[in-house]
Amino acid sequence: MTRRYFIAGNWKMHNNTTETKELLTAMKQNFQNINDSEVMVAPSFTSLQTAKEILEGTQIIIASQDCHSEDKGAFTSAVSCPQLKEFVSHVILGHSERRSVFGDTDIVINKKLKATLAHQLVPVLCIGETLQERESNKTLEILKAQLDGGLAGFEEKDLETLIIAYEPVWAIGTGKTASPQQAQETHEQVRKHLADMYSQEFADKTRILYGGSVKPENVDELMGQTDIDGALVGGKSLEAESFLRIINFKK
Repeated sequence: MTRRYFIAGNWKMHNNTTETKELLTAMKQNFQNINDSEVMVAPSFTSLQTAKEILEGTQIIIASQDCHSEDKGAFTSAVSCPQLKEFVSHVILGHSERRSVFGDTDIVINKKLKATLAHQLVPVLCIGETLQERESNKTLEILKAQLDGGLAGFEEKDLETLIIAYEPVWAIGTGKTASPQQAQETHEQVRKHLADMYSQEFADKTRILYGGSVKPENVDELMGQTDIDGALVGGKSLEAESFLRIINFKK
């Protein structure tokens, strides 16, 4: 089964509206989707309106970096899916920083996933292990638990749009990257677990992205792996030239 490549940029807490306009204008002027990949950017909440204005009429998808599980209410600082739908089509859920810094548990992420799907938004569900967990040979155990918890209560038919992003926590923003072989092995195991949870057909069609210090220098080899269907890019998505090179990876 052929899975369409998906390259995503997670801007995290970077760029004001002026910087957002400059970066997206540079991307838009030089954008060439030569790999027939889907391309997504996830600016901060404050830049979503600017991103929408700049990217109107392009193929570039806009995503939110998170959402709240409730539609409305007394949740100071939170942003709901109905509010986000004005600007985005995709939502990143369960990023390691949401888990470790903000305390998002698998139960919380599961609730957010329910809200995302209820409002016809596409979820990009992040999973990943710490260095200590990898060195203790617990990688697969951790990833299975995150998938089981995050997807609890969902049937296969509910998850047709689901995208998974595997990000080893020890490789995010550190300059360290899982070797292509390590990444491929883990992606293959994740896909096998999805098959065990649902079906082989579901596993075969679900896109699994790799994240963790993806850059122009390593993207080609990473994207050459059988079970790597794209990339979730952090720092290098803030540089138009670098991100465009990643989008136009060579296989």
